[in-house]
Amino acid sequence: MKALITRKLGMTSAISEDGTAQPITLLSASPCVITQIKTQDTDGYEAIQVGFEEAKEANTTKAQKGHFAKAKTSPKIVREFRTEGVELPEDMKIGDELKADLFEVGDVVSVTSTSKGKGFTSTIKRHNFHRQRKTHGGKGNTRQPGSIGSMYPQKIFKGKKMAGRSGNAKTTVKNLKVTLVDAEKGILAVSGNVPGPNKTIVIVKGVK
Repeated sequence: MKALITRKLGMTSAISEDGTAQPITLLSASPCVITQIKTQDTDGYEAIQVGFEEAKEANTTKAQKGHFAKAKTSPKIVREFRTEGVELPEDMKIGDELKADLFEVGDVVSVTSTSKGKGFTSTIKRHNFHRQRKTHGGKGNTRQPGSIGSMYPQKIFKGKKMAGRSGNAKTTVKNLKVTLVDAEKGILAVSGNVPGPNKTIVIVKGVK
């Protein structure tokens, strides 16, 4: 199983072999700690719970301290990765660290994060609608959405493209390639763009 919790640092570029500039996203891949190993017998499914970064003492409850005591850590971010059908190392145990060298240069991965929030936007910005004409009877209503329904059944169907909150949604980008792995500095780089602003949490998973 290849999966890490990372944090987006920013973007840069590199020159590929054919001389073209390739966009690259840098991710902070500080060690993730295994906090729990779930099995079919004890939990009804197979998964690995992983913690990322250290939380402040004041922000950790007694229940969390007891749960993470065996791993000897107090993570700020906790995620779970399903492991059904995946062969795990026999010596894997609670407290083990997962570092950037879990991946290799050339590996194909998918990244999941929260996209940038754009607030309440109109149909033009949210759904790429065209505006109405400004002349010959436009009456100044150039950015209004127009008709949103019919006489029957006199209701708005679910999923209708209208104005509303844009962005700030869980987004996954597939088939990105790992271009740099630095386990000592805790840096992982992938080709292309990763959703979300800098410092956002990014889940990196290897593609089967």
